[in-house]
Amino acid sequence: MAIYPPTNRVWWREPVAKIEIAWIVIAFVWGLVMFGTMVGWHIWGQQNLSNEAYRTTPEAYLAKAEAMAEKYTIGEEGDSGLPIVHPPAGSDVYLVARLWQWWPVLQLEKGKSYRLHLSSVDWQHGFSLVPTNINLQVHPGYEMVVTLTPTEAGSFGIVCNEFCGIGHHLMAGKIHVVEK
Repeated sequence: MAIYPPTNRVWWREPVAKIEIAWIVIAFVWGLVMFGTMVGWHIWGQQNLSNEAYRTTPEAYLAKAEAMAEKYTIGEEGDSGLPIVHPPAGSDVYLVARLWQWWPVLQLEKGKSYRLHLSSVDWQHGFSLVPTNINLQVHPGYEMVVTLTPTEAGSFGIVCNEFCGIGHHLMAGKIHVVEK
């Protein structure tokens, strides 16, 4: 409430100054430019991932991930004891987010496409593939599916970029990309 009420109580019928109209037009045009840029970036700039999302339960998702890991495990990752899983090209690959790790370690082939499934079995986590620009939110009860085609060989880190508790800073995983 103002200290002094306006003389004309129907304020929306007051004339608008030309400078105010100019700023409204500038803001509207800028909003359209930004909207067009986001669409263009997605189509031509390949900056945003096209992905799918499905409802699931943590138990059902974990069962699929464990079945994949059991079938394609080729070894263990260093001191962590995490399984290294090497699924065939073109297959569905499951990555589990849980306190405070990404499970399992994936070994993918350069130039081959995979359907990467992501879900959490406890609460919200963030998936950030370093040093690439892939950032996703991973929620329990939802299975995110991203088509991933590695373009260079090497080891890529996975970090959680959503605060998930006291061990958040330790939540890291790996994807190894090999040339075949």
